[in-house]
Amino acid sequence: MRIVILDGYTVNPGDLSWDEMYSLGDCVVYDRTPPGEILSRSAGAHILLTNKTPLSKSTIEALPPLHCIGVLATGFNIVDVEAARERGIPVTNVPAYSTMSVAQVVFAHLFNLTHGMAHHTAAVREGRWSSNPDFSFWDSPLIEVSGLTLGIVGFGRIGRAVAAIAMAFGMKVITGDHPVSSKVPAGVLMVSLEELFAQSDVVTLHCPLTPATLGLVNRDRLRMMKPTAYLINTSRGPLVENSALAEALNDGTIAGAGLDVLPEEPPPAGNPLLTAKNCSITPHFAWASTAARARLLKEAVENIRAFQRGEKRNVVNT
Repeated sequence: MRIVILDGYTVNPGDLSWDEMYSLGDCVVYDRTPPGEILSRSAGAHILLTNKTPLSKSTIEALPPLHCIGVLATGFNIVDVEAARERGIPVTNVPAYSTMSVAQVVFAHLFNLTHGMAHHTAAVREGRWSSNPDFSFWDSPLIEVSGLTLGIVGFGRIGRAVAAIAMAFGMKVITGDHPVSSKVPAGVLMVSLEELFAQSDVVTLHCPLTPATLGLVNRDRLRMMKPTAYLINTSRGPLVENSALAEALNDGTIAGAGLDVLPEEPPPAGNPLLTAKNCSITPHFAWASTAARARLLKEAVENIRAFQRGEKRNVVNT
């Protein structure tokens, strides 16, 4: 059985092992696959694994031997799952592998925003503390998170993990009705999406990208927020309208933003968020701790083993 991995580098840049994957069959791993080589590299594959390399309807139809597609991620919009279903090809994903890693980065952004961690570290390196007459130095407000209201948009696994951590820090937690979630745990208040944006001191996004959530954070919703509020997005870049957020940051509509995702990645030089006020951007790495990537790789292997046994595991297009 031939297994082809089209873009394995981000999952395993060399610090993990492919040995278990190699044990499953004749396995070829490409670090990256440019668009013009997707078909040629996929030819003859019985199982095709992808992270961000797109598998369109025309590509899937052009690969007669293909029997299974594995997505090396939780989100699977990179694959035309309907085209795969029409051919009877199961598409698998890997849910929940990065929950705690993403939640950790949410709070890394939150603490950077509330205490200016990167800014004050840079100030120390520039000698501003050394030249200060006092033993302690800061030049921006230092904000305690206890007592602040955290609004969570999307209350799945990651949203729930973020809520638990926030409550441990003494934050008030509310969640919006988009998408509708199951019963919320004690201590979390369900409100409308409009109330969430208006009441929150921090809004953090954890919903999937769908036609309904595309551009969810737009000019109108940003204007609902407090001028002291922060926006954090570790979910999907297109949930936020770039130009509207840059405008809101620059004119003081909101106080700051922490982003790990953008609509176009890597961002082009002209992205207005790269120069917006108090906007911290990390390079889409919330998911990528060593532990999370090891879980991802292990789960991808187990998905293939299940397929080889004739079982369905993490199939998203049944």
